[in-house]
Amino acid sequence: MKTKLIILTSFLLMAAGLASHAQTNTFDINMKKLGAPIQPTMYGIFFEDINFAADGGLYAELVKNRSFEFPVDPLQGWTAFGNVKVREDGPFDKNPHYVRLGNPGHAHKHTGLENSGFFGIGLKEGAQYRFSVWARVPDGGNATIRVELMDRANMGERQAYVQQRVAISSSQWKKYEVVLTSPVTNPKASLRIFLQSKEATVDLEHISLFPVDTWMGHENGMRKDLAQALYDLHPGIFRFPGGCIVEGTDLETRYNWKNSVGPVENRPINENRWEYTFDYRLFPDYFQSYGLGFYEFFLLSEEIGSEPLPIVSCGLACQFQNDDESAHVPVDELQDYIQDALDLIEFANGDVSTKWGALRAEMGHPAPFNLKFLGVGNEQWGETYPEHLEPFVKAIRAKYPDIKIVGTSGPDSEGNQFDFLWPEMKRLGADLVDEHFYRPYDWFLSQGARYDNYDRKGPKVFAGEYACHARGKKWNHFYASLLEAAFMTGLERNADIVHMATYAPLFAHVEGWQWRPDLIWFDNLNTMRTVSYYVQQLYSQYKGANALTLTMDKKNVTGADGQNGLFASAVADGNKVYVKVVNTSEKAQSINLNFTGMKKNEVLKGVKSIRLTTDKIEEDNIEDPTNILPEELAFSAQGQNVNVTVEPLCFRIFVLEK
Repeated sequence: MKTKLIILTSFLLMAAGLASHAQTNTFDINMKKLGAPIQPTMYGIFFEDINFAADGGLYAELVKNRSFEFPVDPLQGWTAFGNVKVREDGPFDKNPHYVRLGNPGHAHKHTGLENSGFFGIGLKEGAQYRFSVWARVPDGGNATIRVELMDRANMGERQAYVQQRVAISSSQWKKYEVVLTSPVTNPKASLRIFLQSKEATVDLEHISLFPVDTWMGHENGMRKDLAQALYDLHPGIFRFPGGCIVEGTDLETRYNWKNSVGPVENRPINENRWEYTFDYRLFPDYFQSYGLGFYEFFLLSEEIGSEPLPIVSCGLACQFQNDDESAHVPVDELQDYIQDALDLIEFANGDVSTKWGALRAEMGHPAPFNLKFLGVGNEQWGETYPEHLEPFVKAIRAKYPDIKIVGTSGPDSEGNQFDFLWPEMKRLGADLVDEHFYRPYDWFLSQGARYDNYDRKGPKVFAGEYACHARGKKWNHFYASLLEAAFMTGLERNADIVHMATYAPLFAHVEGWQWRPDLIWFDNLNTMRTVSYYVQQLYSQYKGANALTLTMDKKNVTGADGQNGLFASAVADGNKVYVKVVNTSEKAQSINLNFTGMKKNEVLKGVKSIRLTTDKIEEDNIEDPTNILPEELAFSAQGQNVNVTVEPLCFRIFVLEK
């Protein structure tokens, strides 16, 4: 932006003055006839394990490489001292590695391990942490290990803040637990384990540390503040696990949902597709423990009130990374992949008498999860994608005809592949088509009417991945979020065709990001909700039940020429009306809300208004979570004509009721 905005107080005063002399924009809002229902799934979330979103993020495990399965170095993430050996004949067939701690060879030497977690282990004063380990004394007898939460840089007499002894009492593998209470707050602590019984030999496997206070108290649980941030979005749909994660760089490293269920200690590690993608932001120790697997996904969806939307591989590896057709599964060899999709539906919905329904019940959820949607493939393109999708559609329709199938229009928001795939999705009978668009300012400013002329007889739209990526400003900032809010007025206005929308990506660790902007940032102790987060939250909170027709000079308000940079939509919610207005111009705009089709004696009364604006248009909330927040304002108005002012570069919601 060439013009710099002045400080907010003066800015608002000037806005009011400008509005008094500005041309009034009249919005005609038809109250006589309700428009299309707004789907409960309209605004949701998309999770992909990028930016350390799972391990080190939403998944509350604090130990990195807890089962010693990192492929290049089984001790990667650990510092070993004394007599430590890695063995691979452990009790869990999918995680065979473990460590053997033995006599250090001298009375004044020590054997043990140290783990600093993901960019440190975050401790909070007074919080409890559950340490667990599978262990045995292979030669029989008893032995003791000492467990510490510590920091090498601790200026106290001891590096350890707190310690506990764990008695290992069997030659058979058993799980042991102890709870430690931290006396300090420290985002960069470590876990240290000593072999206390120096003459003994002890084997350790699946060494784990969780906060006791996880989301909903689950032992294999989610980090509470990050899960709360999801709950507070009131998401209607939850897409998981990706994204390119679904595809894998090769098929061997695709996300295999069957490896993500069952006992957590026997879920094999998976190479993360984002580990090596960007050599300029490389994290060679970025793997997936599958601790946050499909059971946890379904359970979290249920607990935050969203419909789950799992995505499965269609047998195509990431096409961005594989030009050779040999990287993909031939169409006539897809049966195992198709069966995986059918089995996932059974895991979610099947009776406890079925194989996969029984596993779900064994994991703690006998009742079905009532899965309604399934995505097949991520953002594949070309003729090969519909060829691969077709047998999935036939098999799913035959066995589970009520499941709605989500296909894709590829990685582009327009162009040859997009134009080819949409008719193909209609031909195959996909229920929804997943569109992706990471685009710059001018694209978002030009797309207010994107869905106004879509084919109403074809599949519905799922805007599955989108965010405003400014050229030269690929970071979170207010102006990009404002343009996302402007674009979303078009989603809402076209609720008959747009049934789902999810911003992407969802999470980013401030020390582990590879892609931005992102919706929620975090460090080891704190959550930072971005301006884009608040845009999504406001749309979800004021979603309404039905769209209303809103026009200016008989045209939809889409930021078109002559509309003064305005985007707008309106919805009805019982006796309430929510009018959303985004002013992308640098001038205050005077607006007359003209409610038509009402009886003479009917009036609308203002309830409140929500305003999201700032003069810090290139800033966000990552360094200061309170930097840019929505404000709730008094809004006193009455009648069928209501005059309002929307400040420059501002997102406003006006709430009225009959």
